[in-house]
Amino acid sequence: MQTIHEPIKISDSEWEIMRVLWTLGKASAQEIDELLSETMNWKLATVKTLLGRLVKKEVVRTETEGKKFIYFPIVGEAETVRSATETLFSHICAKRVGTTIADLIAEADLTQEDIEKIQKVLSQKEPVATIVCNCIPGQCNCKR
Repeated sequence: MQTIHEPIKISDSEWEIMRVLWTLGKASAQEIDELLSETMNWKLATVKTLLGRLVKKEVVRTETEGKKFIYFPIVGEAETVRSATETLFSHICAKRVGTTIADLIAEADLTQEDIEKIQKVLSQKEPVATIVCNCIPGQCNCKR
């Protein structure tokens, strides 16, 4: 998997395709269609369109195998999730990041292992004295 430094922007539908590719490591459009057919109710043409977009975005590559294309993820799941998280945080007031993380934790189903990982990270986290609002005037009401 290559390291991407610019944000990885994929749609919700493209995420579904990527989740299959991350799980399998490689797949044909037909295999992806079969796996997603019950939950997504897509036609094979939709899967192929989404795969084409992912190839164009350079997050998926193809190889030919006989008469069909096999698709491989170029970017990893962890780096894509990290990019999505960074994008989310760039869209909210810097003073709301902590509250947003707390809200995400409150809403998520977590195992004991997950909770222990979070607690360990928090116990090692050095607090900052102040967080400066990064909003343009009129975008929030944190009073800077």
